[in-house]
Amino acid sequence: MEIERTGSDMEMEREEEDDEETQLLKDRFRLSAISIADSEAKKNGMQPSESIVACISNLAFNYVEHLAKDLELFAHHAGRKLVNTEDVILAAHRNENLSLSLRTFCNDLKAKEPQSERKRKKASRKEDKATTSALETAELLR
Repeated sequence: MEIERTGSDMEMEREEEDDEETQLLKDRFRLSAISIADSEAKKNGMQPSESIVACISNLAFNYVEHLAKDLELFAHHAGRKLVNTEDVILAAHRNENLSLSLRTFCNDLKAKEPQSERKRKKASRKEDKATTSALETAELLR
């Protein structure tokens, strides 16, 4: 006897897989946060509270989830399917020091890029200039 699967059954199955994947990522993120907290605590001769580390890792994970959604929206708004460095810089616009550090890092990477790679990316340069102009305009409006 063959069981017919409906669209809603397949959708529920996909949601369960997504939930499992999210939980796996969250667990790995939490382990990384615990590892970082323990390492930093040892450097300073301290012992971090497990509940505090768990709280911080949950807050950080939630922040990263929101950041990822913002980056997707920025790329979609620009008519792209992939997130690029300008999207990340735009997401950091509220933190001037972080934004400046990201721009410097991005410019350093571009400077180290071989000349032949630069020629292939002329179209993306025009896009970068447009995005940079938009960032500068947004900064002037503040």
